[in-house]
Amino acid sequence: MRAGSVAVIGLPNAGKSTLVNRLVGEKIAIVSDKPQTTRKRILGVARLGDAEIALFDTPGIHRPEHRMNAAMVRDATDALTTCDLVVWVVDASSRSGPGEARLLDLFRKTQRPVFVALNKIDLVSRPSLLPRIADLSGRHTFEEIVPISAKTGDGVDRLGQLLAQRLPEGAPAYPADFLTATPDTEWIGEVIREKLLERTRQELPFASAVVVESVREQEEKEMTVVTASIIVEKEGQKGIVVGKGGSMIREIGSAARQELEQQAQRRYFLDLRVKVRERWRDDEGFLSRVVGEQE
Repeated sequence: MRAGSVAVIGLPNAGKSTLVNRLVGEKIAIVSDKPQTTRKRILGVARLGDAEIALFDTPGIHRPEHRMNAAMVRDATDALTTCDLVVWVVDASSRSGPGEARLLDLFRKTQRPVFVALNKIDLVSRPSLLPRIADLSGRHTFEEIVPISAKTGDGVDRLGQLLAQRLPEGAPAYPADFLTATPDTEWIGEVIREKLLERTRQELPFASAVVVESVREQEEKEMTVVTASIIVEKEGQKGIVVGKGGSMIREIGSAARQELEQQAQRRYFLDLRVKVRERWRDDEGFLSRVVGEQE
């Protein structure tokens, strides 16, 4: 039996959450086309044969502009110091840049075995991968460079097998039916935020957060009643989220409710409100509720 932890690291929007979901076999992390979708470390457990792989999906490494972003980057870099292995998710459709150089410095300092998941190969030609692979090979000693598409699944099984073979021998750390440590209340908030991200553009995705105020079970109606607040920084942003005649907030709530009901096989009622909280991304007290930021 082999068991251990794997930190899934990369720049924003590289496809880390999509890869973790694919390896686990269930959706345990929200995904969107917006950078910085993942705001805190998320645990998902994959099982391949006699191996248990504890995958830590981490926020994308970026230059922080707010206290929240600094906490996100710190969460990602902390994962490097405690894991057995690292999977560096690289977007094959993007050029190499200074962000990659910073990650390579981190890998050298932590000295953990690193696998490269060269992702999004469905978006590029196969011949164009060869120069990218050669460039990466010359910059660090990696365990393997594995071309994959987390979206289609191409190459993901091979990556999982390589990780399983490289993990240390040991007993499982989690029950056989355990998939993720994310509490139900937190997951509800994440699903709502995902539907908000899918429908908004420009600054709003970065300036918004979701706080679940309460979750109540109405057993007589076999329904879960959720009260949640969407937090924005400006009055103008509130108007966008509410939409004309409340159209946007209803659309977000309907999409979130449908996904939650499909997952839980139970009815949901979502009471969504929009609140303005200026500069919440630099508010230490509020951030403890959003990304668990601590002094």
